[in-house]
Amino acid sequence: REPGSGCAALQGFNRMHAVLGASEACIAVHPSDMAVAMSGLDARIEIISPGGETRTIPIGDFHRLPEAMPHVETVLGHGEMIAAVTLPPPPPGRQVYRKVRDRASYAFALVSVAAIVEKSGDRILSARIAMGGVAAKPWRATEAERMLAGAAASDGAFTDAAEAALAGAVGHGGNDFKIPLAKRTMRHTLAAAAESA
Repeated sequence: REPGSGCAALQGFNRMHAVLGASEACIAVHPSDMAVAMSGLDARIEIISPGGETRTIPIGDFHRLPEAMPHVETVLGHGEMIAAVTLPPPPPGRQVYRKVRDRASYAFALVSVAAIVEKSGDRILSARIAMGGVAAKPWRATEAERMLAGAAASDGAFTDAAEAALAGAVGHGGNDFKIPLAKRTMRHTLAAAAESA
């Protein structure tokens, strides 16, 4: 399609498309599973320019939301390329990744959630949550993370966190189901991560 020509999926078949961070210009969803997990792990991306200069950025700053320029998906400048992806040492806590899809293999995520929960007793010390299948980039649920820090590990806390994470979600008809699906998936993933953290 031609940049600036609009998004046919807004009024067309949009079952697989974004419910968070979309724009009138584009509701495409980011397809990567690995990038969602790397987002939850706070990966850093080293970028090299044609002249050999390097810069390192958090993975959360690498992908762009569509806004007015949906054809520009990353912050890479002309001629730049990824030289390395670095994962920090594993954070404390249990890590869980859950992917919901139409079939068991070779399918993009309808919704995915990567969660890391660190606990002390029944209290959550910290949580990291990234979602896939819901936006044009791996989506960090920072408000949900903030809410969970210091909370008791409970279904109520996980439900409230999921509600906060999807508070700004907007369905477009065919993908309305993704909003409650994402909430349920997040709740179950958080519970699994907290189970033996």
